[in-house]
Amino acid sequence: VADSVPADDDGQRDVVEEKRNDREEEEEVVAVVNGGSGGLLLEEVEDLMMEEEYDDDLMEEEEEDDDDDDVDVLDEDLSVNVDDNTKVEETITTTPTTSTSDKPNISRNDMDTSELSLDPKFIDFLPSDQVKEEEDLLLDEDSNIIQGEGAEPYMSTQLLKARLHDLLEDTENGSFVKMFRGSASYIANHRGTIAVYHIPGELLAWEGFPGLMDDIALTWLLGMKIVLVAGCRHQIDLRLEEDEEGEDRGYSGKVMMSSIRVTDEDTLRVVKEEAGFVRFEIERRLAKSLRMHGGLVKGSESLVGNVVSGNFYSAQPFGVIDGIDYCWTGFPRKVEVERIRQVHETSDIVLLTSLGVSPSGEIFNVNSEFLAASVAGAVSASKIVYFNVHGTLFQNKNTNKPVQNLRVSDAKNLLAHYSMKIHPKGFALVDLDGNSPQQQVLRTPGSMETLIKVGYSMVALEKGVKRAHILAPENGALVQELYTRDGCGTLISRDIYEGIRRADVNDVSGIYDLIDPLVRAGTLVPRPKSTLEKEITGYYVYTRDGLIVATGQLKRFEGGFAEIGCLVVNKDYRKGGRGDAMLGYLERLSLQCGARKVFVLSTQTMDWFIERGFREVSVESLPPSRQAMYNKKRKSKIYMKEIDGERDLDAAELWWQNQLSS
Repeated sequence: VADSVPADDDGQRDVVEEKRNDREEEEEVVAVVNGGSGGLLLEEVEDLMMEEEYDDDLMEEEEEDDDDDDVDVLDEDLSVNVDDNTKVEETITTTPTTSTSDKPNISRNDMDTSELSLDPKFIDFLPSDQVKEEEDLLLDEDSNIIQGEGAEPYMSTQLLKARLHDLLEDTENGSFVKMFRGSASYIANHRGTIAVYHIPGELLAWEGFPGLMDDIALTWLLGMKIVLVAGCRHQIDLRLEEDEEGEDRGYSGKVMMSSIRVTDEDTLRVVKEEAGFVRFEIERRLAKSLRMHGGLVKGSESLVGNVVSGNFYSAQPFGVIDGIDYCWTGFPRKVEVERIRQVHETSDIVLLTSLGVSPSGEIFNVNSEFLAASVAGAVSASKIVYFNVHGTLFQNKNTNKPVQNLRVSDAKNLLAHYSMKIHPKGFALVDLDGNSPQQQVLRTPGSMETLIKVGYSMVALEKGVKRAHILAPENGALVQELYTRDGCGTLISRDIYEGIRRADVNDVSGIYDLIDPLVRAGTLVPRPKSTLEKEITGYYVYTRDGLIVATGQLKRFEGGFAEIGCLVVNKDYRKGGRGDAMLGYLERLSLQCGARKVFVLSTQTMDWFIERGFREVSVESLPPSRQAMYNKKRKSKIYMKEIDGERDLDAAELWWQNQLSS
């Protein structure tokens, strides 16, 4: 598809006609990021320019303001408060693709409200051994880098060479300082927040387990309030296999419905023993790490934390389901939130096991993944971290790149694609009896484990947790995921963009009423209803109960540039972060269509954009076609931001969400 230009924008038609005979400067034609009928092929535009006569009044108006789309943001708060009644749009109509070229191909269905969603049919499971194979790079005397066997590398060879050169050459020249400075914003954002870590029993036998305890202690030292939930399923399975010795025990000790064990009296004894073993192993290792991080300096005893275990939650029996009595299997009944907070006030770490006690004194075996999600929601944790024993990640089948970010809607669609649900009592419901492609995928242990952890992550997010992380058991993975931009795992975050969609002709009056006071005040350039109607596919609206509370416009230019304009928030809905949500949404749309350089023009709200990573640039920094339309009489200031990737935007979201909560 050729670069497109709006058929209704006379000012831009003049630019096109001026340059149409100069094919060497073809890249200066304006392209607009929109779909549907809002954009036309270049040939169609030229035909219309010869056939149509333009409205004299509109021409005169656009000649005066030169289509200089200033931005006005009236939302001074730095977060978004999504209405609980807002529904998540789960229908996926397009598969987003990211182009690295200056002029990516954009279909007419691109950039709609589903653009931020991923089609679950194009998400594949990537085993850990394949990840290592594809990321394996060897040094060679001639070429310096040789691609390892396997799939195509995730980044260009030139970029890999540059990164390796920086790593080898700049170690003594400030690379650590650069890395540490880059982590400062993450340290500040995570300080004082609650994190729940789920540790599966398999990790106790992992050679990197002491390092994991060091990393957890480091997050504690950097100010995070920690709750650990330890699982012991692996140890229980090994014990039951040893004790079975070929005898038929019926349902006793067996894991049903993929995640829930039938706990009879004999099995409960094993659970008690193995849960105690796991608890004391974690306490022993973590206590050593805490003292190493906080107790090496004389007089720093106040920095030494303790690991505190106890009855921080109560449990209730699972009952009889489908004729099977689960005996002493239970699920969480109540989390003692205040007691956990008291432990955190003394700078200690809370450790929970899968054994929960009922008010009547009975002990129940609780699913540890579901327990972690329940506790995280009860204590209003900022994040929950699940460690994936098999190390399986997600991969985009179209690009062969890892999928590191999932929205709530993406995760829901993924679970629905594989027909998996998490029951309110904590067990996973999945059908493995058939022979469909999805069921064949789930018969792989790593795929099943990863999908189940996505399900429990969804439970936590639905209970109010902001973010869930799924990490492979790699050395330093926790620190890299929490304190670096690139991360190394899968992040699932709450859909803060709920309620934002592409505008249609029915929204013209609402948008006009929203921006009209600012137009009359001279803050925004005039936009008659006729102009809004013609350009409507380039606008996006934030709605609440059918009312438009915020709007923004997005235009695409050559050279990987995109412009955000007409960013306005209703005065009655400020202080809710809707300006930040709209800005973040438009930035993500730009990134997914290959536009990494986003700019705005403003006469009033410069500081707001500077706080969000924009920097002032000259007119010469704009793409040539936008320079030609710049209104020198209005003298709007230009601010630009270069987006490196989705993790940059994730960090920005975390920042302004924390600003709201504080």
